[in-house]
Amino acid sequence: MNQFSFQAKKLIHLALPVLIAQITQTMMGFIDTVMAGRVSALDMAAVAIGGSLWLPALLFVQGLLMAFTPVFAHHHGADDQKSIQPIAFQAAYIAIIGSVVVIAFLLFAPVILNWMALEPNLAKLSVQYLYGFAWGVPAFVLYQVLRGCSEGISYTLPTMIIGFVGLAVNIPANYIFIYGHLGMPAMGGAGCGIATALVFWAMFIAMIIYMQLHHKFKALAPFKAFHKPHFATMWRMTKHGMPIALALLFEVSLFAIIALLLAPLGANVVAGHQIALNFSSIVFMLPLSIGIAVSIRVGYYLGQDKIEVAKLVTKVGLIIAFSLALVTAIITVLFRTQIALLYNNNPEVIALASSLMFLAALYQLSDSVQVVAAGALRGYKDTRSAFYITLFSYWAVGMLVGYLLAQTDVIVPAMGAHGFWIGLIAGLTSAALLFALRLKYIQDRHLINQATAQS
Repeated sequence: MNQFSFQAKKLIHLALPVLIAQITQTMMGFIDTVMAGRVSALDMAAVAIGGSLWLPALLFVQGLLMAFTPVFAHHHGADDQKSIQPIAFQAAYIAIIGSVVVIAFLLFAPVILNWMALEPNLAKLSVQYLYGFAWGVPAFVLYQVLRGCSEGISYTLPTMIIGFVGLAVNIPANYIFIYGHLGMPAMGGAGCGIATALVFWAMFIAMIIYMQLHHKFKALAPFKAFHKPHFATMWRMTKHGMPIALALLFEVSLFAIIALLLAPLGANVVAGHQIALNFSSIVFMLPLSIGIAVSIRVGYYLGQDKIEVAKLVTKVGLIIAFSLALVTAIITVLFRTQIALLYNNNPEVIALASSLMFLAALYQLSDSVQVVAAGALRGYKDTRSAFYITLFSYWAVGMLVGYLLAQTDVIVPAMGAHGFWIGLIAGLTSAALLFALRLKYIQDRHLINQATAQS
Protein backbone atom coordinates (compact mmCIF):
# COMPACT_ATOMS: atom_id res chain seq x y z
CA MET A 1 0.00 0.00 0.00
CA ASN A 2 1.47 3.39 -1.05
CA GLN A 3 1.60 6.36 1.29
CA PHE A 4 -1.37 8.13 -0.35
CA SER A 5 -3.66 5.11 0.11
CA PHE A 6 -2.36 4.51 3.63
CA GLN A 7 -3.04 8.09 4.71
CA ALA A 8 -6.45 8.07 3.01
CA LYS A 9 -7.38 4.92 4.93
CA LYS A 10 -6.12 6.42 8.20
CA LEU A 11 -8.05 9.65 7.66
CA ILE A 12 -11.27 7.85 6.82
CA HIS A 13 -10.84 5.54 9.81
CA LEU A 14 -10.35 8.55 12.07
CA ALA A 15 -12.98 10.73 10.42
CA LEU A 16 -15.82 8.19 10.20
CA PRO A 17 -16.74 8.18 13.92
CA VAL A 18 -16.41 11.98 13.95
CA LEU A 19 -18.68 12.17 10.90
CA ILE A 20 -21.32 9.98 12.50
CA ALA A 21 -21.09 12.01 15.71
CA GLN A 22 -21.40 15.30 13.83
CA ILE A 23 -24.35 13.96 11.85
CA THR A 24 -26.13 12.88 15.02
CA GLN A 25 -25.51 16.32 16.51
CA THR A 26 -26.79 18.05 13.39
CA MET A 27 -29.69 15.61 13.19
CA MET A 28 -30.75 16.95 16.57
CA GLY A 29 -31.09 20.36 14.95
CA PHE A 30 -32.91 18.72 12.04
CA ILE A 31 -35.28 16.96 14.45
CA ASP A 32 -35.89 20.20 16.37
CA THR A 33 -36.68 22.02 13.13
CA VAL A 34 -38.97 19.29 11.79
CA MET A 35 -40.85 18.64 15.04
CA ALA A 36 -41.31 22.36 15.68
CA GLY A 37 -42.33 22.84 12.04
CA ARG A 38 -45.08 20.26 12.48
CA VAL A 39 -46.64 22.63 15.01
CA SER A 40 -46.41 25.75 12.82
CA ALA A 41 -44.07 27.89 10.72
CA LEU A 42 -44.03 30.30 13.67
CA ASP A 43 -42.59 27.62 15.98
CA MET A 44 -39.98 26.67 13.37
CA ALA A 45 -39.02 30.32 12.98
CA ALA A 46 -38.71 30.71 16.78
CA VAL A 47 -36.21 27.84 16.89
CA ALA A 48 -34.30 29.43 13.99
CA ILE A 49 -34.22 32.87 15.63
CA GLY A 50 -33.19 31.38 18.98
CA GLY A 51 -30.43 29.40 17.29
CA SER A 52 -29.17 32.54 15.60
CA LEU A 53 -28.44 33.95 19.07
CA TRP A 54 -27.04 30.99 21.01
CA LEU A 55 -25.04 29.41 18.22
CA PRO A 56 -22.45 32.21 17.73
CA ALA A 57 -21.99 32.61 21.49
CA LEU A 58 -21.62 28.91 22.23
CA LEU A 59 -19.40 28.19 19.26
CA PHE A 60 -17.13 31.04 20.31
CA VAL A 61 -16.37 29.11 23.50
CA GLN A 62 -16.03 25.90 21.51
CA GLY A 63 -13.53 27.68 19.25
CA LEU A 64 -11.38 28.52 22.28
CA LEU A 65 -11.40 24.84 23.22
CA MET A 66 -10.61 23.61 19.69
CA ALA A 67 -7.07 24.92 20.11
CA PHE A 68 -6.42 22.19 22.68
CA THR A 69 -7.05 19.16 20.43
CA PRO A 70 -3.97 19.62 18.18
CA VAL A 71 -1.90 20.21 21.34
CA PHE A 72 -3.16 16.94 22.78
CA ALA A 73 -2.41 15.24 19.45
CA HIS A 74 1.11 16.70 19.45
CA HIS A 75 1.81 15.24 22.91
CA HIS A 76 0.28 11.94 21.81
CA GLY A 77 2.55 11.84 18.74
CA ALA A 78 5.55 12.53 20.96
CA ASP A 79 4.45 9.68 23.30
CA ASP A 80 3.92 12.15 26.16
CA GLN A 81 0.33 11.48 27.27
CA LYS A 82 1.04 12.45 30.88
CA SER A 83 1.20 16.09 29.73
CA ILE A 84 -2.39 16.01 28.45
CA GLN A 85 -4.23 15.77 31.78
CA PRO A 86 -3.02 19.06 33.38
CA ILE A 87 -3.66 20.96 30.14
CA ALA A 88 -7.16 19.46 29.93
CA PHE A 89 -7.96 20.85 33.38
CA GLN A 90 -7.05 24.33 32.19
CA ALA A 91 -9.37 23.80 29.21
CA ALA A 92 -12.14 22.90 31.65
CA TYR A 93 -11.64 26.13 33.58
CA ILE A 94 -11.81 28.13 30.35
CA ALA A 95 -14.99 26.22 29.44
CA ILE A 96 -16.66 27.02 32.77
CA ILE A 97 -15.86 30.73 32.50
CA GLY A 98 -17.11 30.73 28.93
CA SER A 99 -20.39 29.05 29.89
CA VAL A 100 -21.12 31.76 32.46
CA VAL A 101 -20.63 34.43 29.81
CA VAL A 102 -22.88 32.63 27.34
CA ILE A 103 -25.68 32.21 29.89
CA ALA A 104 -25.46 35.89 30.81
CA PHE A 105 -25.74 36.77 27.12
CA LEU A 106 -28.83 34.57 26.67
CA LEU A 107 -30.54 36.27 29.62
CA PHE A 108 -30.45 39.49 27.60
CA ALA A 109 -32.35 37.85 24.71
CA PRO A 110 -35.58 39.85 25.31
CA VAL A 111 -33.68 43.12 24.89
CA ILE A 112 -32.08 41.95 21.67
CA LEU A 113 -35.31 40.60 20.19
CA ASN A 114 -37.28 43.72 21.14
CA TRP A 115 -34.64 45.80 19.38
CA MET A 116 -35.23 43.70 16.25
CA ALA A 117 -38.94 44.57 16.30
CA LEU A 118 -40.08 40.99 15.69
CA GLU A 119 -43.69 39.87 15.75
CA PRO A 120 -44.62 39.72 19.47
CA ASN A 121 -45.57 36.03 19.39
CA LEU A 122 -42.35 35.11 17.57
CA ALA A 123 -40.22 37.10 20.03
CA LYS A 124 -41.97 35.55 23.06
CA LEU A 125 -41.55 31.99 21.76
CA SER A 126 -37.89 32.59 20.90
CA VAL A 127 -37.14 33.87 24.42
CA GLN A 128 -38.83 30.85 26.01
CA TYR A 129 -36.74 28.56 23.80
CA LEU A 130 -33.50 30.31 24.80
CA TYR A 131 -34.24 30.25 28.52
CA GLY A 132 -34.73 26.49 28.39
CA PHE A 133 -31.61 26.01 26.28
CA ALA A 134 -29.42 28.00 28.71
CA TRP A 135 -29.56 25.22 31.32
CA GLY A 136 -27.51 22.95 29.05
CA VAL A 137 -24.65 25.33 28.24
CA PRO A 138 -22.20 24.21 31.00
CA ALA A 139 -22.65 20.55 30.04
CA PHE A 140 -22.02 21.27 26.35
CA VAL A 141 -18.71 23.08 26.83
CA LEU A 142 -17.36 20.59 29.38
CA TYR A 143 -18.25 17.76 27.04
CA GLN A 144 -16.17 19.49 24.35
CA VAL A 145 -13.14 19.37 26.66
CA LEU A 146 -13.51 15.61 27.18
CA ARG A 147 -14.13 15.09 23.49
CA GLY A 148 -10.94 17.00 22.67
CA CYS A 149 -8.95 14.71 24.98
CA SER A 150 -10.32 11.62 23.30
CA GLU A 151 -9.81 12.88 19.74
CA GLY A 152 -6.37 14.21 20.66
CA ILE A 153 -5.16 10.67 21.34
CA SER A 154 -6.63 9.61 17.95
CA TYR A 155 -9.54 7.78 19.56
CA THR A 156 -12.72 9.12 17.97
CA LEU A 157 -15.10 6.22 18.67
CA PRO A 158 -16.47 7.74 21.92
CA THR A 159 -17.52 10.85 20.00
CA MET A 160 -19.72 8.65 17.81
CA ILE A 161 -21.18 6.63 20.66
CA ILE A 162 -22.00 9.69 22.75
CA GLY A 163 -23.61 11.26 19.68
CA PHE A 164 -26.08 8.38 19.59
CA VAL A 165 -26.76 8.88 23.29
CA GLY A 166 -27.68 12.49 22.58
CA LEU A 167 -29.91 11.53 19.66
CA ALA A 168 -31.65 8.87 21.76
CA VAL A 169 -32.50 11.48 24.40
CA ASN A 170 -33.41 14.24 21.94
CA ILE A 171 -36.33 12.54 20.18
CA PRO A 172 -38.40 11.56 23.25
CA ALA A 173 -37.51 14.81 25.03
CA ASN A 174 -38.77 16.83 22.07
CA TYR A 175 -41.91 14.69 21.92
CA ILE A 176 -42.61 15.35 25.58
CA PHE A 177 -41.93 19.08 25.72
CA ILE A 178 -43.06 20.21 22.25
CA TYR A 179 -46.36 18.35 22.09
CA GLY A 180 -47.07 17.97 25.81
CA HIS A 181 -46.90 14.43 27.19
CA LEU A 182 -46.27 12.71 30.54
CA GLY A 183 -47.97 15.57 32.33
CA MET A 184 -45.91 18.31 30.67
CA PRO A 185 -47.64 21.23 28.91
CA ALA A 186 -47.38 21.53 25.13
CA MET A 187 -44.68 24.19 24.67
CA GLY A 188 -44.26 24.12 20.90
CA GLY A 189 -40.90 25.36 19.64
CA ALA A 190 -39.93 26.52 23.14
CA GLY A 191 -39.87 22.88 24.24
CA CYS A 192 -36.88 22.28 21.94
CA GLY A 193 -34.77 24.41 24.27
CA ILE A 194 -35.44 22.27 27.32
CA ALA A 195 -34.99 19.08 25.31
CA THR A 196 -31.62 20.28 24.00
CA ALA A 197 -30.42 21.12 27.53
CA LEU A 198 -31.28 17.58 28.65
CA VAL A 199 -29.39 16.18 25.64
CA PHE A 200 -26.22 18.12 26.55
CA TRP A 201 -26.26 16.86 30.14
CA ALA A 202 -26.85 13.28 29.00
CA MET A 203 -23.87 13.48 26.63
CA PHE A 204 -21.56 15.01 29.24
CA ILE A 205 -22.43 12.41 31.89
CA ALA A 206 -22.13 9.56 29.38
CA MET A 207 -18.67 10.77 28.31
CA ILE A 208 -17.47 10.89 31.93
CA ILE A 209 -18.61 7.30 32.47
CA TYR A 210 -17.01 6.13 29.21
CA MET A 211 -13.64 7.71 29.97
CA GLN A 212 -13.69 6.41 33.53
CA LEU A 213 -14.28 2.82 32.48
CA HIS A 214 -12.53 2.32 29.13
CA HIS A 215 -8.94 1.06 29.02
CA LYS A 216 -7.98 3.50 26.24
CA PHE A 217 -7.92 6.30 28.81
CA LYS A 218 -5.86 4.44 31.40
CA ALA A 219 -2.60 6.21 30.48
CA LEU A 220 -4.40 9.55 30.22
CA ALA A 221 -6.09 9.05 33.63
CA PRO A 222 -8.31 12.12 33.20
CA PHE A 223 -10.01 11.94 36.61
CA LYS A 224 -7.28 10.51 38.84
CA ALA A 225 -5.71 13.84 39.79
CA PHE A 226 -6.79 17.40 40.35
CA HIS A 227 -5.04 20.46 38.92
CA LYS A 228 -5.65 23.99 40.14
CA PRO A 229 -6.11 26.80 37.65
CA HIS A 230 -2.79 27.77 36.12
CA PHE A 231 -3.47 31.25 34.84
CA ALA A 232 -0.35 31.48 32.67
CA THR A 233 -1.38 28.33 30.79
CA MET A 234 -5.00 29.45 30.58
CA TRP A 235 -3.96 32.81 29.18
CA ARG A 236 -1.53 31.25 26.70
CA MET A 237 -4.12 28.78 25.41
CA THR A 238 -6.81 31.45 25.32
CA LYS A 239 -4.58 33.57 23.09
CA HIS A 240 -3.93 30.49 20.96
CA GLY A 241 -7.63 29.67 20.71
CA MET A 242 -8.94 33.22 20.33
CA PRO A 243 -8.32 33.43 16.55
CA ILE A 244 -10.19 30.13 16.08
CA ALA A 245 -13.04 31.36 18.28
CA LEU A 246 -13.26 34.66 16.43
CA ALA A 247 -13.13 32.84 13.09
CA LEU A 248 -16.04 30.65 14.17
CA LEU A 249 -17.86 33.70 15.47
CA PHE A 250 -17.41 35.54 12.19
CA GLU A 251 -18.66 32.53 10.23
CA VAL A 252 -21.61 31.62 12.41
CA SER A 253 -22.65 35.19 13.16
CA LEU A 254 -22.84 35.77 9.42
CA PHE A 255 -25.55 33.10 9.21
CA ALA A 256 -27.18 34.44 12.35
CA ILE A 257 -27.33 38.01 11.06
CA ILE A 258 -28.77 36.80 7.77
CA ALA A 259 -31.57 35.01 9.64
CA LEU A 260 -32.24 38.15 11.66
CA LEU A 261 -32.25 40.37 8.56
CA LEU A 262 -34.73 38.03 6.88
CA ALA A 263 -37.03 37.96 9.93
CA PRO A 264 -38.99 41.13 8.97
CA LEU A 265 -39.91 39.41 5.68
CA GLY A 266 -42.05 36.95 7.63
CA ALA A 267 -41.97 33.49 9.17
CA ASN A 268 -42.28 31.70 5.81
CA VAL A 269 -39.12 33.34 4.42
CA VAL A 270 -37.17 32.53 7.60
CA ALA A 271 -38.47 28.95 7.50
CA GLY A 272 -37.49 28.46 3.83
CA HIS A 273 -34.02 29.83 4.47
CA GLN A 274 -33.70 27.68 7.60
CA ILE A 275 -34.53 24.51 5.68
CA ALA A 276 -31.79 25.14 3.10
CA LEU A 277 -29.32 26.11 5.83
CA ASN A 278 -30.14 23.17 8.07
CA PHE A 279 -29.73 20.66 5.25
CA SER A 280 -26.45 22.31 4.23
CA SER A 281 -25.30 21.98 7.84
CA ILE A 282 -25.96 18.24 7.71
CA VAL A 283 -24.00 17.87 4.46
CA PHE A 284 -21.22 20.05 5.92
CA MET A 285 -20.49 17.31 8.43
CA LEU A 286 -18.68 15.33 5.71
CA PRO A 287 -15.87 17.83 5.03
CA LEU A 288 -15.88 18.95 8.67
CA SER A 289 -15.11 15.43 9.86
CA ILE A 290 -12.27 15.22 7.33
CA GLY A 291 -10.98 18.59 8.54
CA ILE A 292 -11.00 17.46 12.17
CA ALA A 293 -9.18 14.25 11.23
CA VAL A 294 -6.60 16.22 9.22
CA SER A 295 -6.02 18.54 12.19
CA ILE A 296 -5.42 15.58 14.50
CA ARG A 297 -3.12 13.72 12.07
CA VAL A 298 -1.09 16.81 11.21
CA GLY A 299 -0.56 17.53 14.91
CA TYR A 300 0.38 13.90 15.47
CA TYR A 301 3.00 13.82 12.70
CA LEU A 302 4.44 17.19 13.66
CA GLY A 303 4.91 15.73 17.15
CA GLN A 304 7.06 13.07 15.45
CA ASP A 305 8.80 15.72 13.30
CA LYS A 306 7.48 14.13 10.08
CA ILE A 307 6.92 17.29 8.05
CA GLU A 308 6.48 15.63 4.64
CA VAL A 309 3.92 13.17 5.97
CA ALA A 310 1.92 16.01 7.52
CA LYS A 311 1.87 17.72 4.13
CA LEU A 312 0.68 14.53 2.43
CA VAL A 313 -2.11 14.10 4.99
CA THR A 314 -3.38 17.57 4.15
CA LYS A 315 -3.35 16.85 0.40
CA VAL A 316 -5.23 13.59 0.86
CA GLY A 317 -7.82 15.29 3.08
CA LEU A 318 -8.50 18.03 0.53
CA ILE A 319 -8.98 15.51 -2.29
CA ILE A 320 -11.36 13.34 -0.26
CA ALA A 321 -13.43 16.30 0.97
CA PHE A 322 -13.84 17.92 -2.45
CA SER A 323 -14.77 14.59 -4.08
CA LEU A 324 -17.46 14.03 -1.48
CA ALA A 325 -18.73 17.59 -2.00
CA LEU A 326 -19.22 16.93 -5.72
CA VAL A 327 -21.41 13.94 -4.89
CA THR A 328 -23.50 15.75 -2.26
CA ALA A 329 -23.97 18.76 -4.56
CA ILE A 330 -25.48 16.55 -7.26
CA ILE A 331 -27.77 14.86 -4.72
CA THR A 332 -28.88 18.25 -3.37
CA VAL A 333 -29.94 19.46 -6.83
CA LEU A 334 -31.68 16.24 -7.86
CA PHE A 335 -33.72 15.82 -4.68
CA ARG A 336 -34.20 19.45 -3.62
CA THR A 337 -38.02 19.35 -3.42
CA GLN A 338 -38.15 16.02 -1.61
CA ILE A 339 -35.62 17.33 0.92
CA ALA A 340 -37.67 20.45 1.58
CA LEU A 341 -40.84 18.38 2.08
CA LEU A 342 -39.15 16.56 4.97
CA TYR A 343 -39.22 19.79 6.93
CA ASN A 344 -42.52 21.46 6.13
CA ASN A 345 -45.60 21.18 3.90
CA ASN A 346 -46.33 24.88 3.42
CA PRO A 347 -46.24 25.47 -0.38
CA GLU A 348 -44.60 28.90 -0.06
CA VAL A 349 -41.91 27.58 2.27
CA ILE A 350 -41.26 24.55 0.03
CA ALA A 351 -40.96 26.69 -3.11
CA LEU A 352 -38.40 29.03 -1.53
CA ALA A 353 -36.38 26.23 0.09
CA SER A 354 -36.27 24.21 -3.15
CA SER A 355 -34.93 27.16 -5.14
CA LEU A 356 -32.28 27.88 -2.50
CA MET A 357 -31.05 24.29 -2.78
CA PHE A 358 -29.45 25.12 -6.15
CA LEU A 359 -27.26 27.71 -4.45
CA ALA A 360 -26.65 25.37 -1.50
CA ALA A 361 -25.11 22.86 -3.93
CA LEU A 362 -22.50 25.38 -5.12
CA TYR A 363 -21.91 26.45 -1.54
CA GLN A 364 -20.86 22.90 -0.60
CA LEU A 365 -17.90 22.88 -3.03
CA SER A 366 -16.14 25.93 -1.60
CA ASP A 367 -17.05 24.91 1.94
CA SER A 368 -15.28 21.56 1.59
CA VAL A 369 -11.98 23.19 0.67
CA GLN A 370 -12.00 25.93 3.29
CA VAL A 371 -12.90 23.69 6.24
CA VAL A 372 -10.18 21.11 5.53
CA ALA A 373 -7.53 23.77 4.88
CA ALA A 374 -8.50 25.51 8.12
CA GLY A 375 -8.29 22.19 9.99
CA ALA A 376 -4.80 21.58 8.63
CA LEU A 377 -3.70 25.04 9.76
CA ARG A 378 -4.92 24.27 13.30
CA GLY A 379 -2.75 21.15 13.19
CA TYR A 380 0.21 23.39 12.31
CA LYS A 381 -0.79 25.62 15.27
CA ASP A 382 -1.31 28.47 12.84
CA THR A 383 -4.52 29.95 14.21
CA ARG A 384 -4.06 33.69 13.76
CA SER A 385 -4.53 33.55 9.99
CA ALA A 386 -8.05 32.14 10.50
CA PHE A 387 -9.06 35.39 12.18
CA TYR A 388 -8.03 37.62 9.28
CA ILE A 389 -9.21 35.29 6.52
CA THR A 390 -12.68 34.73 7.96
CA LEU A 391 -13.15 38.40 8.86
CA PHE A 392 -12.35 39.44 5.30
CA SER A 393 -14.08 36.59 3.48
CA TYR A 394 -17.29 36.30 5.45
CA TRP A 395 -17.93 39.97 6.18
CA ALA A 396 -16.03 42.13 3.67
CA VAL A 397 -17.02 39.75 0.85
CA GLY A 398 -19.89 37.51 1.95
CA MET A 399 -22.04 39.94 3.93
CA LEU A 400 -21.36 42.92 1.67
CA VAL A 401 -22.24 41.04 -1.52
CA GLY A 402 -25.18 39.32 0.14
CA TYR A 403 -26.66 42.51 1.59
CA LEU A 404 -26.30 44.43 -1.66
CA LEU A 405 -28.04 41.66 -3.59
CA ALA A 406 -30.65 40.75 -0.99
CA GLN A 407 -31.89 44.07 0.36
CA THR A 408 -30.84 46.82 -2.02
CA ASP A 409 -31.33 47.68 -5.70
CA VAL A 410 -27.70 48.78 -6.17
CA ILE A 411 -26.71 45.84 -8.41
CA VAL A 412 -30.03 44.15 -9.24
CA PRO A 413 -33.56 44.44 -7.82
CA ALA A 414 -33.55 43.15 -4.22
CA MET A 415 -33.37 39.33 -4.31
CA GLY A 416 -34.26 38.53 -0.70
CA ALA A 417 -32.94 35.21 0.60
CA HIS A 418 -31.36 34.29 -2.75
CA GLY A 419 -29.11 37.33 -2.59
CA PHE A 420 -27.74 36.33 0.79
CA TRP A 421 -26.98 32.83 -0.46
CA ILE A 422 -25.03 34.21 -3.40
CA GLY A 423 -23.08 36.29 -0.90
CA LEU A 424 -22.38 33.15 1.16
CA ILE A 425 -20.96 31.42 -1.90
CA ALA A 426 -18.73 34.42 -2.67
CA GLY A 427 -17.48 34.55 0.92
CA LEU A 428 -16.73 30.84 1.17
CA THR A 429 -14.93 30.84 -2.16
CA SER A 430 -12.74 33.69 -0.97
CA ALA A 431 -12.02 31.82 2.28
CA ALA A 432 -11.14 28.62 0.40
CA LEU A 433 -8.60 30.42 -1.80
CA LEU A 434 -6.99 32.35 1.06
CA PHE A 435 -6.78 29.34 3.38
CA ALA A 436 -5.18 27.29 0.61
CA LEU A 437 -2.56 29.99 -0.03
CA ARG A 438 -1.81 30.34 3.68
CA LEU A 439 -1.53 26.57 4.04
CA LYS A 440 1.03 26.35 1.24
CA TYR A 441 3.09 29.11 2.85
CA ILE A 442 3.06 27.39 6.27
CA GLN A 443 3.99 24.01 4.81
CA ASP A 444 6.88 25.48 2.82
CA ARG A 445 8.13 27.29 5.92
CA HIS A 446 8.12 24.06 7.96
CA LEU A 447 10.07 22.29 5.25
CA ILE A 448 12.65 25.10 5.13
CA ASN A 449 12.99 25.09 8.93
CA GLN A 450 13.49 21.33 8.92
CA ALA A 451 16.13 21.52 6.18
CA THR A 452 17.94 24.28 8.06
CA ALA A 453 17.94 22.27 11.30
CA GLN A 454 19.36 19.22 9.53
CA SER A 455 22.12 21.11 7.71
